[in-house]
Amino acid sequence: MPKKPTAVEASDTKAQRTRVRILDAAARVLSVKGYAGTRLTDVAQQAELQAPAIYYYFKSRDDLIEEVMFCGISDLRTYLQDALDALPAGVGSMDRIMVAVESHLQHELELSDYARASIRNSGQIPDHLKTRQKKEEAAYDRIWRGLMKNAVADGQIRSDLDDRLAQALVLGALNWAAEWWDPRRNSVQTMVDNAKVFVRHSLIPTAPPPARRRR
Repeated sequence: MPKKPTAVEASDTKAQRTRVRILDAAARVLSVKGYAGTRLTDVAQQAELQAPAIYYYFKSRDDLIEEVMFCGISDLRTYLQDALDALPAGVGSMDRIMVAVESHLQHELELSDYARASIRNSGQIPDHLKTRQKKEEAAYDRIWRGLMKNAVADGQIRSDLDDRLAQALVLGALNWAAEWWDPRRNSVQTMVDNAKVFVRHSLIPTAPPPARRRR
């Protein structure tokens, strides 16, 4: 027979759910209104709470926003790593980059207000709130760095490209999609399909032109 939770355990579970509800609401508001426009009253309304209740879980507005920003990039990194780990052995280096492109856009545009909030507000957040976020961004960058280095070693990156610059340009384009993508005009899958074609053909070596016949 399942053990009945104690009053303390039940209280803790309810507190955890409420904390998550506040974070989810803050991620939603932050992804839409940005750092400057995010107010605790808006977060409370989204979470269906009274604004003062937020201070039981977070000391300040900035503490709440810092947690959302950290979760955004941390969850994105975990999502990408899980997708790569699930691939069977022998998947080529360029195909692994395509999985990274798909994972990034799916998580950013479809699955997570946190990722959208983190990506859209990265340049607006004060530096003192970025410590944990920057560590996660560096870890995410290392995953991509490994993918690019393997592709270079396999001859899958064209020789006239600097692979570090190419990586920065690809990630910049993927991140910027959060700013302009309109779900009423294009589905996430359409975005993913086009991004994969664009990135693949931007990176792969061009085939030499066919030799001309001598007459």
